[in-house]
Amino acid sequence: MYEHAIFRDAKYAKTLVSKIESLNADRATRIVHVCGTHEDTITRHGLRSLLPSQISLVAGPGCPVCVCAAEDVDFAIELSRKGHIIATYGDMLRVPSTSSSLIKERADGADIRIVYGVNEAVDIAKRNPDRELIFVGAGFETTAPTMAVEILKKPPDNFSLLTSLKVIPPAMEILVNIDGFDVDGFITPGHVSAVIGTNSYQPLAEKHRVPCVAAGFEPLDVLESIRMILLQIKEGRAESENEYTRVVQPEGNIAAQNVLEKVFRLGDAPWRGLGTIKSSGYFLREQFTEYDARLKFDLPPIESVDILPGCKCHEVILGITDPSDCSLFGNRCIPEDPYGPCMVGHEGTCRIRHEHQEI
Repeated sequence: MYEHAIFRDAKYAKTLVSKIESLNADRATRIVHVCGTHEDTITRHGLRSLLPSQISLVAGPGCPVCVCAAEDVDFAIELSRKGHIIATYGDMLRVPSTSSSLIKERADGADIRIVYGVNEAVDIAKRNPDRELIFVGAGFETTAPTMAVEILKKPPDNFSLLTSLKVIPPAMEILVNIDGFDVDGFITPGHVSAVIGTNSYQPLAEKHRVPCVAAGFEPLDVLESIRMILLQIKEGRAESENEYTRVVQPEGNIAAQNVLEKVFRLGDAPWRGLGTIKSSGYFLREQFTEYDARLKFDLPPIESVDILPGCKCHEVILGITDPSDCSLFGNRCIPEDPYGPCMVGHEGTCRIRHEHQEI
């Protein structure tokens, strides 16, 4: 509680806002973050209202549930219909797919179980040796190491992994290259940066002349990262800096990186709203294909639909549309009955705006 108070000090927040105002110099500045927890902090604490009107804080593709492609959910649904056990995180159950969702399938009798981690899924597989268990693993660089560790432990033969694991830097590269989508700076995700390190963003910062700052998740963390970005802009620099020094190191978590390297390879991956991004997903290496659900179960191709008619989640994920500009927001699409993926999880931009702002 004391620690939270330090990073929510109102007096120091005013000081940071004054510094931000002095650095802004009345120029339009567009700062993009790629983390759902940052969006929650920004919206929950009303940080946008504290900033000069020329500064725009834009939510990018920072929610792993939101960017999970419909084809991954459709694949899991088809496996559940064949009588296999599906285990995954709670938010994944409500992610809309082409014509259903895992929670709807469970209501119809499918054996779909909520777990808090892949280790729980492995334990379920061990207790049910006569049945196949598929763990649907969505996430970014933060959750991927836990899956890699379990694979290295050699889980039982009836366990397999359906990966929907994404890598953040390639998505940032896509945002920078969108015509008309100006990015003056990135607030890089604290959790991901703790694994891959701030050095991982340096090539992007240098190539596109875009300052990057890794930030923590308290209000003062976000305000300080904005100040650091504006200072870089004023001084004509474009570097990957670290505000979240109490957790993040420039080199990241070497042990986590090593286990990721042993188990996963990078490959082209589908992102809901962004299409297929080159080298942006983690896939099991050849020596672990026995645990690869896509190879283990030969299913016919599924014609998946990422964005349902009328939904603007793809534009929200890209940061080019505000949730309030979608006619379904708060009407047809609500947290209790999400029509689009951005209304599902606590890191989804639509869900966050719905919870913390008046409709």
